[in-house]
Parts: sequence; structure tokens; C-alpha cells
Amino acid sequence: MTATSEHVHGHGEGHEVDPRRGFDRLRSMLLIRRFEERCVELYSATKIRGFLHLYIGEEAIAAGVMPSLDERDAVVATYREHGHALARGVPAGAVMAEMYGKVEGCSRGRGGSMHLFSRDRRFYGGNAIVAGGLPVAVGLALAYRQLGTGGVVACFFGEGAMAEGEFHESMNLAALWNLPVLFCCENNLYAMGTALARSESETNLALKAAAYEVSAWPVDGMDVDAVAEAARRATAMLRAGDGPVFLELQTYRFRAHSMYDPDRYRAKSEIERWRERDPIVLARTRLEDAGLLDESAFAGLEAEVEDEIDEAVAFAEAGTLEPVEELARFVTSDPALTPALEGGDR
Repeated sequence: MTATSEHVHGHGEGHEVDPRRGFDRLRSMLLIRRFEERCVELYSATKIRGFLHLYIGEEAIAAGVMPSLDERDAVVATYREHGHALARGVPAGAVMAEMYGKVEGCSRGRGGSMHLFSRDRRFYGGNAIVAGGLPVAVGLALAYRQLGTGGVVACFFGEGAMAEGEFHESMNLAALWNLPVLFCCENNLYAMGTALARSESETNLALKAAAYEVSAWPVDGMDVDAVAEAARRATAMLRAGDGPVFLELQTYRFRAHSMYDPDRYRAKSEIERWRERDPIVLARTRLEDAGLLDESAFAGLEAEVEDEIDEAVAFAEAGTLEPVEELARFVTSDPALTPALEGGDR
């Protein structure tokens, strides 16, 4: 396996813009952004409780990677996973109901913001432990390989996870066994609140990953077209048996780490500089410059997204809370739901 450290660029000068794909990517990012903004409002109104980690600023990654995956594939995400779930196709109503803690939520209201799950979409979390999803992704990829499904596993994690032992163990095993894992490192430079240069001696994360003899390269994570092209190339490699692949998706979160974070470790001027590369603005401008989008069409798209979120909130509001007598359900396995094992043992 060869390790690479090239930079993958998006549709810049001289590249044709695909109108349908460009429009779909813009809509996906808009849905994520407006969903997260609504969550801020609902959190302030105490409709949503607990921890809340927002994906605002990083939307291009989920919107760019997910279209390269199909129904065979699995997704493992972090606790900042609302955007991943929406881009994967988990209904906005099911996600919002989960935020409300309602039974109609995608995790029956038991997971909340950090533990979204969908068996139908092969969306396996929502993992609250930093780097906790990495071993899960490796295990899923090994199972897919042994079962011959042809599926790949996209594992999203922040750069803070690269300081954890699970990252190194997972990278090593995935490389040794040539597993179809797409490691998507969302490098937003600050992990929870510590600058990358203060926590990592090697800040070129693609180079660090390449030490495990995997294909690895950095990508402009603010450019949805660049992300989509990198993901297309990476998944093609994985389906051809040339895996795993590591993408360092260079991005920035515009909001604090969580709603509890006072965000005092970054200069306001730095945040404003990154806002100049807002992924939604970049994508919109590219479509407008190509003559594929005008003000009216964008306004229609905004209204469509707003309606979808309004419906999601109404669905969550009308949902039901778990009955108190069922709170202990699923803590242990239910014998009535457990299939008999060979020999009659359970």
C-alpha cells in the first residue's frame, strides 16, 4: 500500500460544475445548518436538554462524503453527528424527536444528541467517547469483508481522537488486514478547546496517518466539491480492495465546542477569517457564477428546508415520552426478543 500526501482540490477554475450534484450538496448543507440553528433556539427554550455539539461550519464534510456511500455501507460518527445523520438520510423528524427525548426518536429517545442511531441507514452512532467509534468501524469493516458484502465503513472523528490509543490500534489493524475503512478526520484545529499545535508534535495529520502505510491526504474541508471528489476517489479505492484510506478534512467550527463552552481559547478575529470561507457561501457562489442558481431559486431552497425543519419540530413536539415503568427496558436483554441459540441455550 502506498502513502500519499497530496492535496485534493475541488471544482475551481477550468472545472465544470455538475448542476444536479451541486444543488443537492447545497441543499444538504443548508438543511444541516438550519437544523442546527433551530436546535440552538430549542436548547435556549429548554426543549432540548443535556449536551449539544453543533456542526455549524463543518457541513461540507458530511454533505460531501455521504453521496459516495450506498446502502451496503455503514457510517460511524462522533457526538457531533446531527449533520452526518441528516446527510445519511435519517429523517429530520426522527433526529429532532431524539433531541427531545421522545420515543419516536431514532434511538427511542434514549440516546439524545450524542447517540443518534439508525439500523435502516446503517448509521451506528453517535459515540460520546472520543475515538470510541474507531474500533467499532474496524470491526464492522472486518465483518463486511468476511461476509463478502462489498460494503465500506466511513468513520468520522475529530483530530483530538488521534491522541487516543484507539486511533493507533484501529489504524494498525485496518492496515494489517487491508480493511475497507474510510477514516474521515474532521480537523477543526481545536479538539475540545486545545489548539492542535499544543497537543500534537506532528500537525500534518495525513502524514501521521501515512506512517501506518495507508493512503492518506489532506482535503479542503470547507469546499464541498473538494470533499466529494476526495470521497469518490477514496471509496473507489476501498471497493477495489486498496484500503484503508485516511482523509484529513481541514475544517473549522464556527460555534463553541458545545453549548456549555464559553469559547475563550480562540480569537474572535480568527473565527471571522474562517467565516469568510463559509462552505454554504462558497457552494452557492460557485453555482451562481456558473449561471446555475439565482436569488429566486436559492430563496425557494431556503423555504423548502425551513418547511422540513418546521415539520420535524412539530413531529417532535407531538411525540411521546417513555413511560416511567419502561425506563429499565433494554438495560438487559429481553428473553422474549432473543432468538434461541443452537442447542436451545439463550
